[in-house]
Amino acid sequence: MPMRRRTLRATDRRFGMRLLAAAGLAAAAAVPFALLLVLVEGRWRPLRDLDRDAADGLHRIAVGHPAWTATLRLLSDWVWDPLTLRVAVALLTGWLLWRGARRLAAWAAATAVAGGLIGLGVKTVVERARPALEDPVAHAPGYSFPSGHAMTATTSFAVFLLVLLPLVPRRARVVCWAVAVLSVLGVGFTRVALGVHWFSDVLGGWLLGLAVVVLTGRAFEAWRADTGRRPSHVAEGLEPELTRPSPEPDTTRR
Repeated sequence: MPMRRRTLRATDRRFGMRLLAAAGLAAAAAVPFALLLVLVEGRWRPLRDLDRDAADGLHRIAVGHPAWTATLRLLSDWVWDPLTLRVAVALLTGWLLWRGARRLAAWAAATAVAGGLIGLGVKTVVERARPALEDPVAHAPGYSFPSGHAMTATTSFAVFLLVLLPLVPRRARVVCWAVAVLSVLGVGFTRVALGVHWFSDVLGGWLLGLAVVVLTGRAFEAWRADTGRRPSHVAEGLEPELTRPSPEPDTTRR
């Protein structure tokens, strides 16, 4: 029994170190995001023109269609609001702890927290101003790049998918993927259409959020390898064994 406990503690320490390392390296390892950041900071004209055209075109629609704009604000400020999504992830984490899936709960929490802190840090460093439009239909505080809404949606819906897919029948998984992808895209659209973000802000939030999920997901896969579990596939979730009553492995049997 003492040997088993020492083995579990050693495994937990390795898992925690990998999670922290993945979270810390997320921004640096995000090559597509880094390229976009260089273009934003360098004020690359084609990107600036794309941002301005998207903002002006969608703003005209928002001003001319109040009911449409009200729907976008409902989705952006309530349904897909970062606070709403973070509370949902927190509840999911609590449920995982209740089931005994401690390491999967740690992954979910670490992914959400790392995404929020990294996004805030990049905003503070870049200090990009939000769009300044005539007759604005919405307002938002803080800096603009990357979009916190887009990044939180990316990390949160990835957590929902990668945790809950094992509990969903195979035929219904494509519906879950569709809902998640459409929600993430929808969040970005609402932020640009409401005039509170440039398109490149939203793209940056998507890319940076994806980088965080990929790197923390790899850390979780490394833990699975340490405990002798088979590699999982993104289509079946991070922990296919979640459907079992007790997902914790016996690391003394190899």
